[in-house]
Amino acid sequence: MASDTNRNNSSPPSETEHEIKFWNDPAKRALLFQVLLVLVLGGFVWFIVSNTLSNLEQRGITTGFDFLSQEAGFGIPLSLVEYTEASSYGRTFVVGLLNTVLVSVLGIIAATILGFILGVARLSDNWLISRLSALYIEIFRNIPLLLQIFFWYFAVLRALPSPRQSIEFLGSYLNIRGLSMPAPVAEPGFDLVWIALAVAIVATWLMRKWAHKRQDATGKIFPVGWASLGLIIGLPLLVFLISGAPMSLDYPELKGFNFRGGMTIIPEFVALWLALTIYTAAFIAETVRGGILSVPHGQLEAASALGLPKTRTLRLIVIPQAMRVIIPPLTNQYLNLTKNSSLATAIGYPDLVSVFAGTTLNQTGQAIEVISMTMAVYLSLSVLTSLFMNWYNKRKSLIER
Repeated sequence: MASDTNRNNSSPPSETEHEIKFWNDPAKRALLFQVLLVLVLGGFVWFIVSNTLSNLEQRGITTGFDFLSQEAGFGIPLSLVEYTEASSYGRTFVVGLLNTVLVSVLGIIAATILGFILGVARLSDNWLISRLSALYIEIFRNIPLLLQIFFWYFAVLRALPSPRQSIEFLGSYLNIRGLSMPAPVAEPGFDLVWIALAVAIVATWLMRKWAHKRQDATGKIFPVGWASLGLIIGLPLLVFLISGAPMSLDYPELKGFNFRGGMTIIPEFVALWLALTIYTAAFIAETVRGGILSVPHGQLEAASALGLPKTRTLRLIVIPQAMRVIIPPLTNQYLNLTKNSSLATAIGYPDLVSVFAGTTLNQTGQAIEVISMTMAVYLSLSVLTSLFMNWYNKRKSLIER
């Protein structure tokens, strides 16, 4: 009887018991919910796509990206690559993308420099500098960005004289159509200058690593900044002079109602760049101020007790610690600036939204393809910016032992 009882007690669990154990396991239950969620989202996307394609087919609207090879037939005033009216719509996409990247990158660089200066000035012991910085921040961050773009474009740049009455200086001409100035033209032998620049950049990177190891070993600080500046500027300049200055200048000339030759910085670009820089710098300044205030005051007292000057204390002690607080919100400002560049449509700057999602969409009617490509570009730019800033934040984060 005892053996029969043991056999009954050791009988395999029933199917119901298996289901109960599976449901009570948090990991398996979470996996089940994730699979169900993926299936629901996949079904929703399939329904939207199939319904859209069906509606387009009923209305006789063609889909696909064949239109990218068709001739565009319109001009673009600013292009970083070769472009004519006979270029394809695919070329207009590239031109708009590069123009968007150009104003975004230059805006990020300028806004970062100006924002850091204002953030530090906001905490200055000088009453006038501190108040002027605070006034700047409160004014420009509380005025809508679109109004600032309109101000720089219509109130400032559109008030410039016509091309025939241009303001001339150093071979350049400033007028209502932009700044026309001499364009450098590389001649045979200029490749050596690019090689020298690449060598200078590599040498600067090696020098910085050597300087850090030297400082850790001896405590002596090497002037990396000035040495790097000397290498990056001095070495290419020396090679340029030794190779016989292989460069000429193409000067602009007034022909008819506009200037020909040289290079022209259009007023739409200047207005957008100024507005993005000034507006974003006000927010970056407050981010920098908050990061500096997060550094314990004892650090400043210790630096003062060691006799360090304020500039060196700020550069070597305060800013490196404050960057751990500054970088995350700084990333948001970079993303905002890139996306705010789409306001260029309001003044006609040929960015991606204006050229591709505007003119190209109106001429081809390929709404789904054009809007999808435009959204993919801004998503990609934002993701790349976030990845870079997250990598930089990881490098600057405090490593606990």
